[in-house]
Amino acid sequence: MPLHDSPSPHETADLPPAANDIAERPQVAAGHTLRLTMIGLGMSVVPLDSAVNIGFPDITRSFGLPIPMIQWVVICYVLTYAALMLAFGRIGDIGGHARVFRAGLAWSTVAFLLCAAAPAFGWLLFFRFLQGVGAGLVISCAPALVTGLYPEERRSHAVGVFTLIFALGSALGPLIGGALVARFGWPAVFWFRAPIALVSLLCLRGLPAGGTRQGERFDVAGAALLALGLTAMLLGINAASRLGPGAQMTALLALAVAALTAFAWWEGRAPRPMIRIDLFRKAGFAAINAVYVLMNLAAFSVMLFVPYFFARFSTMPLPLAGLVLATGAVATALTSPLAGRLITRIAAERIGAVGLLAVGSGLFLVGWWPADITPPMMALTLALHGVGVGLFQVAYTDIVIRSSPVADRGVAGSLSVLTRTLGTVTGAALLTLIFNRAGHAGTDTAVGFLLAFGAVFKLAGAVVALSVVVVLWSMSTPRPGRG
Repeated sequence: MPLHDSPSPHETADLPPAANDIAERPQVAAGHTLRLTMIGLGMSVVPLDSAVNIGFPDITRSFGLPIPMIQWVVICYVLTYAALMLAFGRIGDIGGHARVFRAGLAWSTVAFLLCAAAPAFGWLLFFRFLQGVGAGLVISCAPALVTGLYPEERRSHAVGVFTLIFALGSALGPLIGGALVARFGWPAVFWFRAPIALVSLLCLRGLPAGGTRQGERFDVAGAALLALGLTAMLLGINAASRLGPGAQMTALLALAVAALTAFAWWEGRAPRPMIRIDLFRKAGFAAINAVYVLMNLAAFSVMLFVPYFFARFSTMPLPLAGLVLATGAVATALTSPLAGRLITRIAAERIGAVGLLAVGSGLFLVGWWPADITPPMMALTLALHGVGVGLFQVAYTDIVIRSSPVADRGVAGSLSVLTRTLGTVTGAALLTLIFNRAGHAGTDTAVGFLLAFGAVFKLAGAVVALSVVVVLWSMSTPRPGRG
């Protein structure tokens, strides 16, 4: 049913403190809980895309593809939503976060069905591009919608809830996808999300729009420059991983630098900028964003290489292997609400520093896995890594959101997702390069694989742990004002 049974946070904002508190409590207990459930259900269709990875072998078999071609299923999707997320976040700030979110759910419902019905690989790639548009619409405004359901003093709790939902979707994707592919084939990893998006869409019909800048002009030039810069950068990184350094990589990265430089210049002068560039002139704010990209870059090593470790050295049945691999995401999900509560008592930067130490330690320990390691020991080290990811994700998102005006929450939430995406995509290229260079005995042999595997994880763990210094230093720098 439509969720219009209680006033929005904006409708209670003008009440006296006592009346506001009285109004807020039943909201959170009833209407907010239902709204949060439906928003969480809708936004889950994005992290549930992890189910698609399980369908890769079946997709390549069905279309008669060489294995390297499957990367374009990822590229078409990730490139699209990464390039559009900040623009959609700003549109949400102007015209309403709920409008953008619902538009994304409707678009995604159609895109899922089109992907499932793709008659040829080329059509699948085009439909994945359409799915990326829908994902950008949904996830750009999801953080703003979740945090908007809570009073400002409970912002960190809301951030923890958002991270919990995202992590649960990421963890459930491979488990659901594996069962569906075994029964129905690869189209199921797409169509099973269509009813999820549709139910959320129908139940959120009465959700207040949530925009705070109606009538403001959209920064078209800034959006175009950012989309061009991010697309060129991600394609350049992909070219480096596929082809190695060369003319294609150089041209794409040069275009990315030029477009992003022009974007920064324009945003500093535009009367209605898409994002406040002055935030990044604060060394601490810029540093925490850089560390988050680095953490996600390093953390992606788990999803990239651990499945190959299982294939070479483990005799676990596939469902158990999937469960062990999901341990980190489950730990992240369980840790996120706790991190949200801790941030109300302890500085977010300190929570983030503890999280980085846990991520670094977990990755470093994975680097020491022997060929005969037991599944419980694998799960323990991956869980330590996952706990750290949960702590740092919540701390980082809280820092970004608190540093932005309430009117810019759509862009702030989009930034927190975009930096994660940039780290993941960059990690896919750089980690593969390190892996290939580290296996001196040749990664086709067990010894060579273990050499490369250990080198990647030890290096990733050490770099993440050392970045704690940057996060603690950021506490001593001036914080961006909310404006």
